[in-house]
Amino acid sequence: MIETTPTSAWRILIADDHELIRKGTRSLLESRGNTEVYEAEDGKEAVEKARELKPDLVILDISMPLLDGFSAAREIKKVAPDTPILIVSLGRTVAFVEIAKKIGVSGYLTKTEGSTALLKAVDALLRHETFFPV
Repeated sequence: MIETTPTSAWRILIADDHELIRKGTRSLLESRGNTEVYEAEDGKEAVEKARELKPDLVILDISMPLLDGFSAAREIKKVAPDTPILIVSLGRTVAFVEIAKKIGVSGYLTKTEGSTALLKAVDALLRHETFFPV
């Protein structure tokens, strides 16, 4: 559970080009209460929404049209530098994790790690901690 509760709902932006992933993640996060979830279908839309919404957390897929997740993360860090970013992707390599850390991403998770890991990552990032499981 999240230790620090804001006076208003947490605002989380999910960017993934697969609707099923976005809707499933949204449902999981909203089921916990006190959370407003926004969606983006591609990296470009994610940057635009991050600029507009200044969310408490951004969850990005790496492989997206118009702007990949790493490029979107770089742009989001320019428009919302204090917003933690969690990369959630199909694969994880040492190189991908290192790129993410250099960009300033706060966490990295694979889609195969499941909902419990996702919720742990979200909680950690909302506390402004990092989440890079081995």
